[in-house]
Amino acid sequence: MKSISLTVIVVLTIVGKCTAQGTAMRPTTHQLDAVFSKDVAFSEAIANKTPKPRRHVPWFVEKFKVSAGVFLTVNNTDVQIAGNNGNIATDIDLENDLGFKTTSTTFLGDFQWRSSSRSRFDLSYYSIHRNSTANLQKTVQFGDHTYNVNTTVNAYFNTDIYRFSYGYAILSKPNYEAGLLIGAHVVKAGLGLSITGSNVSASVQDNFGVTAPLPDFGIWGGYAFGRDWAINGEFDYLALTVDNIYGRILGYNFSVTYRPVKQLNVSLGYTGLNCRVDATEDHLNGHIKWGYNGPTLTAAFTFGRKGWD
Repeated sequence: MKSISLTVIVVLTIVGKCTAQGTAMRPTTHQLDAVFSKDVAFSEAIANKTPKPRRHVPWFVEKFKVSAGVFLTVNNTDVQIAGNNGNIATDIDLENDLGFKTTSTTFLGDFQWRSSSRSRFDLSYYSIHRNSTANLQKTVQFGDHTYNVNTTVNAYFNTDIYRFSYGYAILSKPNYEAGLLIGAHVVKAGLGLSITGSNVSASVQDNFGVTAPLPDFGIWGGYAFGRDWAINGEFDYLALTVDNIYGRILGYNFSVTYRPVKQLNVSLGYTGLNCRVDATEDHLNGHIKWGYNGPTLTAAFTFGRKGWD
């Protein structure tokens, strides 16, 4: 219809000009043949234009994905906090020495955006806050104070972890993908020890806090072994020193995903995050090494118009 309309407009324009200038200026057969020839060439070009082929990728590659779930962590935490009093800090195992529970449950969330079928951006968050009350079985040097054996102490260890990453699929096929990623974990950690009364005449308290941005590099991939089943995995690692903070991080995640209905995925996986941070904050020198590892159960809602498939 577009080409026909174009022809009519051109012919009417020529006829109109010729009519206005008299019958001597009527369009010739050569002029009309030239118009129709251009119209035919335009129509053939449109008909022969080859559309860009659409890429086929695994079914779990979605434009937007919002995930939420629970993380059952198995904790292993080791700390040393030295003050400026010259005493050597005690190596403290939070679970064995201060009575922290080995397991805990926390919420985790993730948002993923696929700017293309190969490129993905992820933003995730989870926090683990723990505390305990314990009767010391050994003398502990923590911060600026000495906590004697048989003293009842209150302790806490809180972590908030934010993670941003970008990944690119080097391999992208109809049933699998694999690529590289670069990102950063921003780890906010705080711990403290305190006593009130008991073997001291006044309350005693030592607190240490640090926020450590820990960049990382890694690999990731996924494989669809059915119309509604897939496995996904990710592994990342890095160690570096920035100013007065040394950080090392090792993270991984493996999961099996099932799609019961369109736009809803359910995943059962195993996640691990192992960190080490050495830092100087105020007058305290801290060494913290901890690991969170355990099963995860998440649900994801997908949406958005895809430019592929």
